[in-house]
Formats: sequence, C-alpha cells, structure tokens
Amino acid sequence: MTDNKRLYVLDTNVLMHDPTALFRFEEHDVYIPMVVLEELDAAKKGLSEVSRNVRQVSRFISDLMQAAGDLGSLGDGLPLQHPSAVELPKTSGRLFFHNNPDASDEHLRSNGTLADNRILHAVIELRTQYQQSHEVVLVSKDINLRIKARILNLPAEDYENDKALDDLSLLYHGYKTLDEGFWDQYENLESWTTETGQTWYRCQRQPGDQWYPNQCLKIGSRHGLEAIVKDVSDSQFSFRVADDLRQESHAVWSIQARNTEQNFALNLLLDPDVDFITLMGTAGTGKTLLTLAAGLAQVMDMKRYSEIIMTRATVSVGDEIGYLPGTEEEKMNPWMGALHDNLEVLTNPLEGGDWARQATQDLINSKIKVRSMSFMRGRTFLHRFVIIDEAQNLTPKQMKTLLTRAGPGTKMICIGNVEQIDTPYLTETTSGLTFAVERFQHWDYSGHITLQRGERSRLADFASKVL
Repeated sequence: MTDNKRLYVLDTNVLMHDPTALFRFEEHDVYIPMVVLEELDAAKKGLSEVSRNVRQVSRFISDLMQAAGDLGSLGDGLPLQHPSAVELPKTSGRLFFHNNPDASDEHLRSNGTLADNRILHAVIELRTQYQQSHEVVLVSKDINLRIKARILNLPAEDYENDKALDDLSLLYHGYKTLDEGFWDQYENLESWTTETGQTWYRCQRQPGDQWYPNQCLKIGSRHGLEAIVKDVSDSQFSFRVADDLRQESHAVWSIQARNTEQNFALNLLLDPDVDFITLMGTAGTGKTLLTLAAGLAQVMDMKRYSEIIMTRATVSVGDEIGYLPGTEEEKMNPWMGALHDNLEVLTNPLEGGDWARQATQDLINSKIKVRSMSFMRGRTFLHRFVIIDEAQNLTPKQMKTLLTRAGPGTKMICIGNVEQIDTPYLTETTSGLTFAVERFQHWDYSGHITLQRGERSRLADFASKVL
C-alpha cells in the first residue's frame, strides 16, 4: 500500500445492498473483517434478492483469489480488477481481509454475538496499525453503527455510490410551468393541426434551454395552454396540445382529471407511444386510480393490451410467500387492498343494481391478474399493461429485473411515494423508483409526472399536510 490512500472497512449491509461495492472505491484499499464474511455466509441461502447479492459477492471474491494465484498473496492484498461484465471505472486499490484476534478494546468484544462491535474493533485495530500513513473509514448503511463509530471517534460514512442524485429536490418533476413570455421568447415557431385534430408547435432551441421527451408544459395563467413535448433534437423541439380529460364527455373509464397534473398523467398513460411511465406523489393524489382507469380503457375498450398485470413491492419483496394458503393471487391479496378499493370506484357500485355490478366486477377481474415479484425472473410479458405499485420499496437492481420483463407491445407503469420507504437501508435518493426517473428522463418513450395535489378527500388532503 502507498501513502495518501484511505482504507475502507465495509459493513455486511453494504455488500448485501450492492455486490459491486468492492470495486467502487477507485484507488483506495478495501478491508473486509472476518465477521462480515461470516454474516455473508449465513445469508447466502434462499431466493431473495439479498441472498443473490451475497452469492455474487462470494463469486467476486473467489474470482479475485483465482486471478491473484496462491493463497500466500492474501497478506499483500488482492488487486481489485473487476470482471469485464461489470461496467465500472478502473480501480487500482486492493482487497484485504482482517482477522486479528487481539484482545485489546475488550469492552467492544464482550458480547461475541454482536457483529457490530466486532466490526468496530477491527476498525480500531486498523486505525492503530496505519495511524501514521492512512485514514481508516468505516462504510455502513446502518445508521446506528455509524453513530456508535462516531461516539468512539471513528470516521464512518454512508455508502453513497448507489445514490441516483445528491438531493431529492433535484429530481426531475416531469412538468414545467411557464408564463406568457414563452411565446415572445420562442417567437419563430411553426404550428399545424393533424388529421386527428391535434395541434402541434415546433420551436427552435435557444442556448441554455432544457427539454425532455414527454415533458409536460403549462404555458400561461390558470386557463393557459397545456402541452406535452414530443420531439427533442439539438436544434429544435416540438410539442402537442394535451387532451383535456377534465370533461365528463372525455372521462377515462368514468374517471375525470381533477387538476393539471392528473390531466398530464392520463395523457401519458393513454399515449401508445410511451412505453414506460413513472408516477410519484403523496397519498391521495390518484396514482393508482388513474393508472387502473387508463389500463381498463385500453384493455377493455381500445383493445391495445390483452390484460392488466399488477404487482407491488412488499417489505418482504422477493421472498417466498408460500406461508399463506391459496393460489398466487390469493396469497397476494393482503397486499392488494389499494387495487380492490380502486376497483370499487371504477365499477360504479351505485349504478345498475347488484346484478350489473357483479357482472362488471367479474368481467374486470378476468382482465386483471395479480402477480408476485417472487416469480418474475425469466418471464416475458407480451402486450400487457403492467402496473408496479409501491415501487419506492424496490432497489435499483430489482427495478431492472422487473423492467426487463417487458416484451413487444407492453407498457410498464411504476407508481409510488418516496416519502414512504419501508425497505431497510433504502432511502429517497437510492430507491429504484428514483433511479428509474433519473435514468429514463432522456428516453423518447418514457414519461414522468410528480402529482402534488391530493384529491382523495378534503380530510385526507388536510391530514397529509399537517400530520
């Protein structure tokens, strides 16, 4: 090891969260305490995403050992040369394993079953050993462990390489509000009307402006123009006037948009040229209801898709659900309350009598399939309208697994609220939903809207603001 390098001691949860974390520290060296290997070994069995990540870490370490040759080289560290299949910047650091049974700091080792204390002990030993030339830093996603480290005056950091962005306020909202000065700024514009009655505009881009495909625009005052950007190039951009779906005559499966953001969301959900949509918003903003209404309209009326596939991320996402009786759909019922609540609204229970209501529900249920995420690997959805609810609880890797299930003619919709994350070690900036919004904003066939205004009821809207 050379001077001016940092030594990063990795906690188990870092490797469980991101197997490629070994290769994320550039020229710095990485230490793995023996207790971390023991915890990884205990978590390797199973079909959960954590178990798969643990097994991948073990494969990475095994490959590094094979590339280094005989076991005698472990004392000098293993060069962190990541596999060619992993697209990461080149690293020049080395991987070391800590296994010093020194009895110093006995107060940290008094409870041998407490892995956190053994990791802290390893950090203390390494800091003593390399105090003159290196800074030893503990990396953990466990807030309590980082607090304990700081109490012991040990440098500790969160693992930040998995963040989609530094601050959630920087996240793309999907729409832009402009004043009347827009028409003066882009005065040399073209306009035309298509055979279907849609009005389009084309503008020449100006230095510093920023436009994204399927970005929603509100130009002018309260009753101004609502439009959606469709074509963006280096020199110009085009946008079309959005359909007004607030009127009862233009209702989507009996649902009307109640505000500008909901109108934009329905426009994107009904656009056959948009393959992937993300909807974010607090409780009561209408994410699930709008998505189901648009899905039923396109499955039952327009015949664009053969059926609706709905799944959701539970806290135990990816784990076995065999402990519950019944079929796959019956096992998912405890997590599908939002689906059933919204279907009650969409089936108009107050109209047509009991027989008509039951007939409508039976018809809709035949076109909606509830699926568990535990069985998504290897599947391909053809001509389906796929809804992923509670997507904020997905890791980026789980999000990739689900989105790559899409076959020809399939539309994927991810809905969620990043303020309600239940998955351990997942935050607003590391959620798979946040990653999807950030990474897809430049793609021509994706759209995003952040819904702000609650429309569930005046009670729910007020409660979400003050509680």
